[in-house]
Amino acid sequence: MRPLKHGYTNHTVGDGAVVAKTYEGPDAELRLDREYKLLTRLQGRLPVPPVLAADAGTLTLGFVVGVPGQELLDAGHSAAVLETCGELLRRIHGTAPNVLALGAYETNKVLVHGDFGPNNVLLDPDTFDTTAVVDWEFAHLGDPVEDLAWCEWIVRMHHREHRQALHHFFQAYGGHVPPWPVRQAAMLARCESLRRFCHRWEPNGPGVRQWRERAAATAGWQE
Repeated sequence: MRPLKHGYTNHTVGDGAVVAKTYEGPDAELRLDREYKLLTRLQGRLPVPPVLAADAGTLTLGFVVGVPGQELLDAGHSAAVLETCGELLRRIHGTAPNVLALGAYETNKVLVHGDFGPNNVLLDPDTFDTTAVVDWEFAHLGDPVEDLAWCEWIVRMHHREHRQALHHFFQAYGGHVPPWPVRQAAMLARCESLRRFCHRWEPNGPGVRQWRERAAATAGWQE
């Protein structure tokens, strides 16, 4: 088993047959339980990894062949990658909310991935079809703008040279796209949420400072 690329919050390793994700940081057990149950319910509905086991703080998944969207984005395929992301996000938001939990649901609330972007989408490098959407630990019922804005934030922050291709993402999504002030507010709310997460993990540590800096940069962006 070797560490997989692009893992940040948790310790994730794989051997080409299985992937083992050990949760770290605040609410580790809660995040594991949420992802385990959701992936189990999403089998056959959305392209997600097969669930093999969940025990001792580790979620074990079947390995899925595919290239992270962020790598294909930086290889010059921004239009194709972002178009796929838009179509995929529309499918996620159209999924019945009872995959997350039973009970009453608020009008206009949808299944929100919680960390949606090309970084968490595996693609076939020839067809750009999605082979899997990963990292569902922050999934919840919420407003579609949360995922729309965060995918935009990922591109603006980490792949800024492809910012002009974002219209492919929004066009492929096909639904209502809130105006820039609403999207920017959602980005800032997510940055603040991650700052608090890091503060709970390591009070006033480097993660806290990083998210403060990222929030300040985000606040200065123009559409």
